[in-house]
Amino acid sequence: MRFSQALADVVKVARDNAQRVDAEAAFPADAVTELRAGGLLGLVLPEDVGGLGAGPAEFADVVSEIAAACGSTAMIYLMHTAAAVTVAAAPPAGLPGVLTDLASGEALATLAFSERGSRSHFWAPVSAATVDGDLVHLRADKSFVTSAGYADLYVVSTGSPHRTDVDLYAVPGIVDGLAAQGSWRGMGLRGNASAPMTLDVTVPAEYRVGAPGAGFGLMMQTVLPWFNLGNAAVSVGLAAAATDAAVGHVAQTRLEHLGQSLRDLPTIRASVARMGIALATQRAYLRQTADAVSVPNEATMLHVLGVKAAANDAALEITEAAMRVCGGAAFSKALPIERSFRDARAGSVMAPTADALYDFYGRAVTGLPLF
Repeated sequence: MRFSQALADVVKVARDNAQRVDAEAAFPADAVTELRAGGLLGLVLPEDVGGLGAGPAEFADVVSEIAAACGSTAMIYLMHTAAAVTVAAAPPAGLPGVLTDLASGEALATLAFSERGSRSHFWAPVSAATVDGDLVHLRADKSFVTSAGYADLYVVSTGSPHRTDVDLYAVPGIVDGLAAQGSWRGMGLRGNASAPMTLDVTVPAEYRVGAPGAGFGLMMQTVLPWFNLGNAAVSVGLAAAATDAAVGHVAQTRLEHLGQSLRDLPTIRASVARMGIALATQRAYLRQTADAVSVPNEATMLHVLGVKAAANDAALEITEAAMRVCGGAAFSKALPIERSFRDARAGSVMAPTADALYDFYGRAVTGLPLF
């Protein structure tokens, strides 16, 4: 890759800090600093604003590698990229330098979509903006905002003033009225600062991303493809980390009373084989989806709907298999498998949930509208 050294630096820092980040539920500040310094926050942004101009396939590869080192860092990076491509799709007139800041690493971005009132149905905010001349007032209770309190820019969804459409706004983190509510204490991805936030802010109407009422279209056409692709890549990275750790463990661990290693047992070999095959399958589907997002075709939406659900479920199965293969060594945290096991549980319940995506996929293939 053109940016292989920058990625290697991020992966090293992320891996070195992953155990502490998980144990302390600490935001991975050192790894984020490396993401900023190495230019990777601008990975998929255009070169004319200072980005690297990479495509979906390179993005998926980068996310997977980071996730294998630290799931929390990968999720923060994914949410930044999903926000950045959304802003790039329809730059707000009132923030003329925002893309340059996102590309250079000056600004870390995130999405603030899900709300307490509509939960995982992120596409249906219950909040609504109010307009006062050239200003817009946003009042919302957001849930599970990654990088809450740490991001420099929040892409916020809200109902339009007449509640018939959805609008998106790019809200700088320094604006008064943004507040994280408590800290994140999740089962997994413990360092991604995914906390609720309250918004009670007034911003220029020119901070809107896209035309009035265009938010839903941007969610479906830009956010969903990039987020689902990246979320699937996180699951693949976590599954790869668990698989690699399990293979290493069974190769070097001996049953001295039998004069054998764990890999000499046919049941262990079969489990490892199933893990490897499932991982290879998901990597192939991930690449196929990345290619379809890069060059859209009639199957692109099906791949976008399917890839996250498939990778999420595969990560559940692969990390559980790794726990079983490695037994007490994994359960006791002597291996990094237990962390991957917990981190992998987040994907399937993260909006859009795996169950919702299976329903959408079924609707699409049977000729029903998605909404």
